[in-house]
Amino acid sequence: MKGNFTHEEAVNEVYRLTPQIKDYDEFMYMGVRWLPYTMFFHHKNFKSPSINTDSLGFRYTKYNDRYISTDSFNKDEPVNIIVGGSTTLGTGATCDEYTIASGLSKLTGEQWLNFGGRGYNSMQEVILFLMHQGRFRKINNVVIFSGINTLTLEGIPDELATEHGRYYYSYEYQHYMDKYNKDLKSRKNTYASDLSRSVKNIYKKFVSQRTEENPADFIMTDESIDTSERILRTSNVISQTLLQWKSLLAPYECQLTFFLQPMSYWCKKELTPEEDEIFWAIDQCPNNFWRLFSKILSKENHPLLVNDLQKKLMKEGIDFYDTNHLILDSPLLKDSIFVDRVHFNDKGYFEMAKIINKTLGD
Repeated sequence: MKGNFTHEEAVNEVYRLTPQIKDYDEFMYMGVRWLPYTMFFHHKNFKSPSINTDSLGFRYTKYNDRYISTDSFNKDEPVNIIVGGSTTLGTGATCDEYTIASGLSKLTGEQWLNFGGRGYNSMQEVILFLMHQGRFRKINNVVIFSGINTLTLEGIPDELATEHGRYYYSYEYQHYMDKYNKDLKSRKNTYASDLSRSVKNIYKKFVSQRTEENPADFIMTDESIDTSERILRTSNVISQTLLQWKSLLAPYECQLTFFLQPMSYWCKKELTPEEDEIFWAIDQCPNNFWRLFSKILSKENHPLLVNDLQKKLMKEGIDFYDTNHLILDSPLLKDSIFVDRVHFNDKGYFEMAKIINKTLGD
C-alpha cells in the first residue's frame, strides 16, 4: 500500500515486495572489488539464495543439470555469451536458474555464459571480454543486451565527465584519487607542485557543500544535463564499442547481435498495481543511479535513441533489435514483470530469453 516512508521504511517495503532484492543489495554494497582496466567487478565466490558467483566474479548459468560460468564451462563445446549490465546479470531473479543466460541455455540446449557486469557501461563490457578472451576457442553467438546503463551514466554531471566518458563511481574515483595527489605533495622530498588545482576546480562545487559529510552520501542528479545531447552521446558510445566488438570477434566468425534492453516506462503503457507499488517504494529511497533516470523516463526519448542507433549500426552491418518494441507482442506485457525500472522478475527474464532466442532463430 502506498504511503510516505522514511528511507529505512522504504527499503523495508522494497524487501517486503521483492525479498530477493536484499541479496542483491548485499552483493553490491558489501564493498567494491577494485580491479585494473574494468575498474571494478563483482565479488568472487559470493553465495546467497538469489545470486552466486564463481572464482572470477561471474554469475552462474543453469545448463542442463549443472551450473556453468566463465571459470567452469566445457571448452570443447561451442559457447554463447550474453553481455550487458545488471539486467544481463539478472538482478531481480530469485535464483541463478532464472537469468536470461539460464533461460537461453534451457531453450537452446547450449552453453550460455553470463557476462553481465553490474554498473558497467558499454566500454567496460568490451574490456571485460578482452580480459577473458583467451578462455574461448569456439563462440557461436555474442549477444549484447545493453544500453540503459550507458544512457543512465551519461546523465552524470559534466563536471565529472572525462575524455574517456562517464562511468559508475565517477565522483568516488575523482574524490579518492585526489587524496593520493595530496599525499604525494606532502611526502618527504616531493617534486610535486599544485598540479591538482585544476582537478579540484572541476568538482569544487560538489566538495565544498559537503566537507563534513561522508563522500559515500554524495547526491548526484541529471538535472543539469541536456537530454538530446545525452542521447546522442549514448548512441555514439554504444556504436563505437560495437565496432570494437566486431573487431574482437572477427577471429571467432561468430554472430554479433545488439539488443537494446527494455525500460519499463518505454515499453509499458501502464504499470500493474504491483509494479506501481514497488516503484513507489524505490522512489522513497533512491540511490544515485536511480536519480540519474529522472530525465530519460519519457517515452519521447525512446525513438530518439533507437533511430540514431539504427542509422549508425546499419551502416556498420551490425544486427540491431529494440526489445522495447519486440516485447510489445508478448502476452506477459500486461503482467507484473518488472521489479524496478529496468530489472525483471523470473517471469520477465524468461520472456526476454524467449524473445532473444526467437529473434536469433529468425
